[in-house]
Amino acid sequence: MPLPDALQGRLSIPAISAPMFLCSGPDLVVETCRSGVIGSFPALNQRTTDGYRDWLVDIDRRLGSLKQDGPVAPHAVNLVVHRSNPRLEDDLAVTVEHKVPVVITSLGANDKVVDAVHSYGGLVFHDVINIRHAQKAADAGVDGIIAVCSGAGGHASTLSAFALVPEIRKIFDGTIILGGVISTGAHIAAARMLGADMAYIGTRFLATRECLAPTDQKQMICVSGAEDIVYTPRISGVFGNFLKESIRNAGLDPDDISAPENYNFGTSDDVKAWKQVWAAGQGVGSIDDVPGAAELCARLGAEYRSAISVASGWA
Repeated sequence: MPLPDALQGRLSIPAISAPMFLCSGPDLVVETCRSGVIGSFPALNQRTTDGYRDWLVDIDRRLGSLKQDGPVAPHAVNLVVHRSNPRLEDDLAVTVEHKVPVVITSLGANDKVVDAVHSYGGLVFHDVINIRHAQKAADAGVDGIIAVCSGAGGHASTLSAFALVPEIRKIFDGTIILGGVISTGAHIAAARMLGADMAYIGTRFLATRECLAPTDQKQMICVSGAEDIVYTPRISGVFGNFLKESIRNAGLDPDDISAPENYNFGTSDDVKAWKQVWAAGQGVGSIDDVPGAAELCARLGAEYRSAISVASGWA
């Protein structure tokens, strides 16, 4: 399917810098949007709804000034729809107030959230890890489904992109965004060839100068390979991918994958866990530097166009 009309002519490459818990902030959002890639952040990266509003005011002001020089990619916000998020109603009201162009929902498809965003012309993309969740998202009326496939950083599926993307396409004619191990422009091209409309990139943007991640986390990403990633529910109660060395450094056993007894996303205990144990995807083996976000976007664009050109020559 073509990109939604609201995205036409505004992207340099069909990609989203994924919202990363504790790590995505205004600087990363502005630099990626300025470079033609959708930049995003979780509302919960600000500790209060007022703080969330302040970030939106800052992003709106900075992107507004950039639009005078030409097209700028729209920005996006992640809202956790799970019942454990006590801020959802207030954060959604602020989202509608600021008419955030793209809203990425997770941990539950909610038609009321979709209707609220559609009321001002916004888009809703929902992330899923299986076909059952994809069907619920389609039924809720979302504009796009994000297939968070095997190897993605943080909460991720065990399903291969080669399995999940085609199955989603059978039940959904909207935009499909593919996440999981996407670190280069060639990976973005491969996602398109597989049938996805866009790519969802997290770990590669963790290792950028504007990212709020600690320097040690960025350096650990640069020296790690796929074998250094552990898939476990021990950190948040939901299976996800984390850097093995950070698990050890936090005094935990990376070979113990048992889940904690309680899980409330965004609580102080949960935040502490994510600060000590760092999420990353299996694509770390393709990452060996920490560039500025604009430099990275330009590199991804050049790699993407080269890969598409090479692939077209095979026809």
